[in-house]
Amino acid sequence: MNDHKEFEFTQDDFDFLREIVTRTTGIVAPDDKYTMYYSRLARRLRTLGLADFAAYRQYLKTNQETESIELVNAVTTNLTSFFREGHHFEYLQNTIIPEKLKRNDFRLRIWSAGCSTGEEPYTIAIALSDAIPDMARWDIEILATDIDSNVLKTGSSGVYDAGRVTDLDQGLLRRYFKKGSGPNSGKVKVNPALRELINFRQLNLLHEWPIREKMDIIFCRNVVIYFDKETKSRLVDRFADQLVEGGTLFMGHSESLYKTTERFELLGKTIYQLKGR
Repeated sequence: MNDHKEFEFTQDDFDFLREIVTRTTGIVAPDDKYTMYYSRLARRLRTLGLADFAAYRQYLKTNQETESIELVNAVTTNLTSFFREGHHFEYLQNTIIPEKLKRNDFRLRIWSAGCSTGEEPYTIAIALSDAIPDMARWDIEILATDIDSNVLKTGSSGVYDAGRVTDLDQGLLRRYFKKGSGPNSGKVKVNPALRELINFRQLNLLHEWPIREKMDIIFCRNVVIYFDKETKSRLVDRFADQLVEGGTLFMGHSESLYKTTERFELLGKTIYQLKGR
């Protein structure tokens, strides 16, 4: 099974490493992730100056607390983009915000769980800023969490390659992004007013959540697809506990809560509402 020349990578190595990732994150890596594990972790071996995967396994055993984080960072997928699955943000703007306005409810708590490099929480902030005429009246907080400490640094900085925003409406670009110049040419930076709405924090969804407030909305998109059925069911149940009554859960386009829980009602297009208790 080992066609690679630089480092020997056995099935036993793969099983050892993916078991650590599953134990740490709940993410289950099927057999077809063998090549991906090799290619991403080979870079880690070069960085550490290790001769082979046997040495890396030993390094993991002696540096478990720090290196398991690097292992997870290396093999977790962080595919994201601004306004991905745009119907979710349209629902936020056209349904949730008007309903809160009718109730004179100007408090909003949103959690982007698995925020990756930050495009999702910034899109949430942009959608809110565009839909709410007087943001100063509102008490808005967006919590953005991810297990990967490296992607959180990108999100927290709010700086992206200009190519990440080429598909955005020109009006949005003018209002919410600043083009870099000089050494920052080819980069864009999000408006500081958006950044102030977001709190980026590292969090493992399988561990304790140090979150005091109930959430109005949780975005957890294209995350639970990597978990086994039991882990997914347990996580969704915890999301239900973390939401206010009638709160909204947005899932990824290929995800479903069918036969997972009875606590949510499907509103359509992977939008779920917490049922009354």
